[in-house]
Amino acid sequence: MSDANLWLYILAILVLLALSGFFSGSETALTAASRARMLHYEKNGDRRAGVVSSLIQARERLIGALLLGNNLVNILASALATNVLLNLFGDAGVVYATLVMTMLVLIFSEVLPKTWAIADPDRFAIAVSPLVRPVVVLFGPVVMGVEVIVRSLLRLFGVNASDGANALSAHEELRGTVDLQHMEGGLVKAERDRIGGLLDLADLEVSDVMVHRTDMNALNADDPPAKIVSEALQSPHTRLPLWRRETDNYIGVLHAKDLLRALASAGGDADSLDIDEIVSPPWFVPDTTSLQDQLNAFLKRKAHFALVVDEYGEVMGLVTLEDILEEIVGEISDEHDLELAGVKPQPDGSIIVDGSVPIRDLNRAVDWRLPDDEATTIAGLVIHEARMIPEERQAFTFHGFRFTVLGRQKNRITRLRIMPLAQQGAGAAKGPVAASAAATG
Repeated sequence: MSDANLWLYILAILVLLALSGFFSGSETALTAASRARMLHYEKNGDRRAGVVSSLIQARERLIGALLLGNNLVNILASALATNVLLNLFGDAGVVYATLVMTMLVLIFSEVLPKTWAIADPDRFAIAVSPLVRPVVVLFGPVVMGVEVIVRSLLRLFGVNASDGANALSAHEELRGTVDLQHMEGGLVKAERDRIGGLLDLADLEVSDVMVHRTDMNALNADDPPAKIVSEALQSPHTRLPLWRRETDNYIGVLHAKDLLRALASAGGDADSLDIDEIVSPPWFVPDTTSLQDQLNAFLKRKAHFALVVDEYGEVMGLVTLEDILEEIVGEISDEHDLELAGVKPQPDGSIIVDGSVPIRDLNRAVDWRLPDDEATTIAGLVIHEARMIPEERQAFTFHGFRFTVLGRQKNRITRLRIMPLAQQGAGAAKGPVAASAAATG
């Protein structure tokens, strides 16, 4: 081999290694690029971002084309290097070619371009997209044939490789991104909780956040108007349901502003008021309505208050616009709200909670992950896991926590102590453990 041909071969090998690096870096950048940011850049006028978006939409074909191009140039570069080193060193050139090309491909065609691409995948993807698109178009027919063969082989092993078969939903992807950002310090706990609460609206029902009928502040429409006015003024709420004859027979909702207007018109004489003319008709919603649908209904009707009924039409409680908003932003309190000591941290690391405290509120307050699929309140969770109504001083261990019943009224658990097992120097329990009836001091 002449010197001219030798340098020509070496130059060809270097060009092929550069092409291999281009394919490797492009694959890494385009698979790691954010579609959300590409859409943002595209709306801001960057046409190349639109090219990236179109390439990412056909991800399987994109990866196939880049892998095909990468393998072609790597094999060709290896063949040329083997030819050169065979002429220089004889049969030993095969070994030298293998060692040299492995090192060159590893450093300059794999690690270096991929590290560069992953450092800023969005910018790298935008830069290479005009060059990658014709490659995908050129190798498209070959890649389509390869896809058919690959999918057919995978089906023999029971693997479904169809497009989007295992794709995460938008909510799951957002939720994972939020959790990752929180772990890496990009989002504080309060921000994570707000975004997570917004994503949870479609999964929660009004029965999960409603005020139970036993806790409702309702008025008797058969009472004298002066008594109704007095009770309404003593209540911290601006909207109050009214019942007549039976506590389950709700006839309307009394708004404090309507009451004040009626009092002003009557010259302050409460006894002359006709309560039936002041109340607005009640709005009943099924307990299975999702919070997202109920929020949309509140906004559409420009309403803030609804009574929740079960499948038999019995009133279970009430839900307000504030209840739904609190799932997003956390507890909303004003100067008229009554402060309830529902959660009391203890020096030993345990927490004393009222049985009526919602599981979601406790999880948000102390950053726990108690399950809320089968129960809404802490008391409901204990009863569900214990499969019984516990006695006072009875203790149970499940989900990595020890629950001790501190108070009970009839069939209601009113107060509990919750101790994380890690605080006791023990490993967290894996899943529910059989109830332990050991009494605690």
